[in-house]
Amino acid sequence: MLGRALTLLSAFRPGEPELGLAELARRTGIAKPTAHRLLGELERWAMVERVGRAYRLGLRLFELGQLVPQQRDLQETASPFLADLFEATHETVHLAVPDGAEVVYVHKLSAAGAPEIPSRLGGRMPAHCTAVGKALLAFGPPERLTAVLEAGLTRRTPRTVILPGLLGRELEEVRRSGIAEEHEESAPGVACVAAPVLGPTGTAVAAVSIAGWVNRLRPARVTAAVSTTARALTRTLGGPLLGARR
Repeated sequence: MLGRALTLLSAFRPGEPELGLAELARRTGIAKPTAHRLLGELERWAMVERVGRAYRLGLRLFELGQLVPQQRDLQETASPFLADLFEATHETVHLAVPDGAEVVYVHKLSAAGAPEIPSRLGGRMPAHCTAVGKALLAFGPPERLTAVLEAGLTRRTPRTVILPGLLGRELEEVRRSGIAEEHEESAPGVACVAAPVLGPTGTAVAAVSIAGWVNRLRPARVTAAVSTTARALTRTLGGPLLGARR
């Protein structure tokens, strides 16, 4: 029963704040009478709210999300560093963490006039086609890359890397330079530069990036700023600096 309730909550997608019972049943494969009963229980716990004949996610979910200690502490620690990076570059700034074959964006500062970037606070993207994902893979444990390869390297744009060998060579370069890049692999017109944030064990627990128009963002001009921010966060978290971990 708990699994089916979570399936209903997971059926909501970005840009679709409200869903009707029939659509929720269709997306989840749960029979309408069962879905109706589960939604009623979720509503009593404020996990969903009724809006006319539709449902939307409830405030209680937001409240619980703020209690997740690791991400909350990371956000609070990173916030001033990310604000400085935003002021230095005037580009969109991200902080992302790994979760299986994906990355989850836990902080985002959007720049005026920035391209349409397929990221949102709390949103997910495949790790293999994002700069933050490549940084997390290059400096993560082997099982992180294994999860990505087992999930499959799906193509999001014509420039998405979908060959495991090519991705492996890119990650080797990221390990060498300490910087990951993406050029229109997650969305047309978008370029991104990222650096890993290392935890006390020396593996990447997060990644910092800036993103902008592919014809305007010059990696050589912003690499130092991104790297400095990631190193400052790494030092704050007690992790080793990249130059010292080899």
